[in-house]
Amino acid sequence: MSIVDLDPVIHAPKRLAAMAVLAASTSTDFPFLRAHLGVSDSDLSKQMSALERSGYVEVAKTGRGRGAVTRYRITREGTAAFRRHVAALEAIVAAGRSHADPVGQPVR
Repeated sequence: MSIVDLDPVIHAPKRLAAMAVLAASTSTDFPFLRAHLGVSDSDLSKQMSALERSGYVEVAKTGRGRGAVTRYRITREGTAAFRRHVAALEAIVAAGRSHADPVGQPVR
């Protein structure tokens, strides 16, 4: 795996963090994600819309008005994409470590 294996949709830091939460849960609601990521409502909506358009996340909305709840669930395609992305990151990090001496300095 290499840099070309990174998923540009998932790679954005806020989307990567959201996918990590969703990969570890059955579903997650909007307020939890917003608080966990430390972002505004509009920013979270934008990030989650990008993941939904890619088919990585499903959105379920219940209720209306102040009692409305938005929940997100990672799809099978999203789970597979997230695992590939994490594997690519791990491979890149491992390759970097293999090119360093025991003290951690780059080999020249």
